[in-house]
Amino acid sequence: MRVCAHRRLVFAVLTRDEHCPPHVHVGTDKWEARFEFSFWDNSVRLWDVVPAQRSPSVSLLEELRRVLKKPENLKKARQLWWRSRQTVCLENQHWDASVQAVVSPITRRSGAVAILSAHFDTSRYRTTLILVSGDQVEIQL
Repeated sequence: MRVCAHRRLVFAVLTRDEHCPPHVHVGTDKWEARFEFSFWDNSVRLWDVVPAQRSPSVSLLEELRRVLKKPENLKKARQLWWRSRQTVCLENQHWDASVQAVVSPITRRSGAVAILSAHFDTSRYRTTLILVSGDQVEIQL
């Protein structure tokens, strides 16, 4: 599903055999890059480029990352991912209220609470985390 285009390169959320973390694909017939995004903050990062030996320039990859990071593109990517996958890929991660961040169980600090489930509300553009403690955390994106 098409998110946006830049320099005739199409950003897309694929719908078959996709997996966490949330990401989009963009590329040519010579290379493909995947950019990871989240449902709890507005970060976008390059995940990988395949094949690595045909990777485009670092400046083009950064340009593509910034294009996806634009609010309207990130919003559409999230909506398409949620519609197709029905997950925000945060289960079994932890919420650290002291820094208002999702953290890995490996790097979590004392006081971080496991995320039991998470839901994305496309109309309110909000992610709700259900913690094992029974608490809920609403994140307005």
